[in-house]
Amino acid sequence: MWLTLLYTCTGGAAVLYALYRWVIPAAVQYHAGLALMWHDVIVERMLDTLTQSTRPQRILSAVQKNATRGDPGSVVKAIDHFCRHKEWAMNVGDEKGSILDSVVCDVSPATVLELGTYCGYSTVRIARLLPPEARLLTLEFNPHYAAIARQIIALAGVEDKVQLIEGPSGDWIPKMKECFGVETFDLVFLDHWKDRYLLDTKLLEECGLLRKGSVLLADNVVCPGTPEYLEYVRGSRRYESRYFKSHLEYTKVEDGLEKSVFLG
Repeated sequence: MWLTLLYTCTGGAAVLYALYRWVIPAAVQYHAGLALMWHDVIVERMLDTLTQSTRPQRILSAVQKNATRGDPGSVVKAIDHFCRHKEWAMNVGDEKGSILDSVVCDVSPATVLELGTYCGYSTVRIARLLPPEARLLTLEFNPHYAAIARQIIALAGVEDKVQLIEGPSGDWIPKMKECFGVETFDLVFLDHWKDRYLLDTKLLEECGLLRKGSVLLADNVVCPGTPEYLEYVRGSRRYESRYFKSHLEYTKVEDGLEKSVFLG
């Protein structure tokens, strides 16, 4: 009887592990809602409880273990490997990241604003491509994320180009000129709360932080989606917009980036 119970428990555990490790992740690869629910709610909360740590802390540990200090490319690779093979996380990811890279290289910006730092993945990705005297201001609302991001940015060796600002974007955008001496931004990367995309874009306009030729690049415009923002930049005569089709980070769910050039 004990052997039967042991075999049953072992078999059940094996089935549960297979479901968690392979079956469910494969099943949600193509469904936006299920992918976000599984990775960003169920798995994250379960691992937080089991490990008594947070996802950003686990990302930091992976970077400390696998990246080379002072090498931003190795930091990007370490996070990509962790998110693709260990634990999913909502940063721009490797596939859309290559689109981000191409835009940064095309614009060759002297001043960049990033809305939504999270753990610093896209911050490092952008900073490693910037000209020597360029400035990247990155805004993060969550102090825990900001604390992790600072360590990852420092480990990557790009802290001389990056200034991380904690607090709501709606509070800080109007203070950019006064507090940081910024006249206009050459590039703005939007990757924060999706309901803030349109509000903050209009705020950037009102505060005179966009010049003719400034580029807005918005992530996750399909998943989770930013319909009001897309309607605005695609319908306004003040912008010339282009959609770059891709996939939600580390999945097969359709997503993309919207590049919008401010025409004045």
